[in-house]
Amino acid sequence: MAHFQLCSLKILQIFSLLLILLYPATVSCDCTCDKEDIQQNKAEALRYKLGAIAAILVAGAIGVSLPLLGTRIPALRPENDIFFMIKAFAAGVILATGFVHILPDAFESLTSPCLKESSPWGKFPFSGFIAMMSAIGTLMIDAFATGYYERQHLSKHKHVNAADEEHAGHVHVHTHATHGHAHGSASPSQELVLPGLIRQRIISQVLEVGIVVHSVVIGISLGASQSPDTIRPLVAALSFHQFFEGMGLGGCISQAQFKSVSVAIMGTFFSLTTPLGIAIGIGISSFYRDNSPTGLIVDGVFNSASAGILIYMALVDLLAADFMSPRLQSNVRLQIGVNLSLLLGTACMSVLAKWA
Repeated sequence: MAHFQLCSLKILQIFSLLLILLYPATVSCDCTCDKEDIQQNKAEALRYKLGAIAAILVAGAIGVSLPLLGTRIPALRPENDIFFMIKAFAAGVILATGFVHILPDAFESLTSPCLKESSPWGKFPFSGFIAMMSAIGTLMIDAFATGYYERQHLSKHKHVNAADEEHAGHVHVHTHATHGHAHGSASPSQELVLPGLIRQRIISQVLEVGIVVHSVVIGISLGASQSPDTIRPLVAALSFHQFFEGMGLGGCISQAQFKSVSVAIMGTFFSLTTPLGIAIGIGISSFYRDNSPTGLIVDGVFNSASAGILIYMALVDLLAADFMSPRLQSNVRLQIGVNLSLLLGTACMSVLAKWA
């Protein structure tokens, strides 16, 4: 009996020793935050990054330029049915970018096992919360900016129209009115059209902010990577990504009817953001680690905010405004075409999520 107890005790000790030896190995497999197992070739990775800068720059420039050619190509003008379908396709791309590309990446970053267990990031769904607050903030900015510019526009017209009767002291307005300038007596149609243009301009500017934030983040992530196997598929995927996003932004810019200089600045700024992010990533790749706690938190917060902006803009400012318009509601064929374009846009961008 004593011999049996002694054997059982030895077996238990051996089993306990095995557990102690195996447990650290099991834990170390869950998170590879300190070392990467992939053999990295920095010279080859740099060549892919330089190629990515050129490819993404060209793709983004072509994408944002196509809708802007509406002034030269009659079929692409905003008053034509095909423009509604292109805009719905682009809005689907932007919507899928927010839901399928950016938001999951933000969740992955802010719930990474590389973050310390004592940190609050894993104990609360910060990604969804930040995206929600970003969408609400975009709504507030959208509403306040639109109201401010419309009030300013109406106030300007009231002062101009009353210049001849009441305000002799307004020398500048009175001088223009007496010389018969057109802006001294705006027509009712101008008063109706201009607030609509103001709204479109605010939409295009807020949308560009959301896209630019996301583009810089993904550019830095690609530029900081040292693995050619990771970069290679991203080059093609991000080129298509920028092309489709550029179409969405270009459609909004064309409807806003900016001056040529403003259109050129906004288009160029969009085209340069991702290549600029890649260049920044190359510059900081020697000390930047995308799986470090700081890198994960920064990426997660910026991606969450960008997702909230893009989801709001796609649903509220791009899709709802067109889908509920009288022109679309009264044309069944156009309605079906626009819905199919929307689904096609979301499908194309969702498929790209497999690689980028």
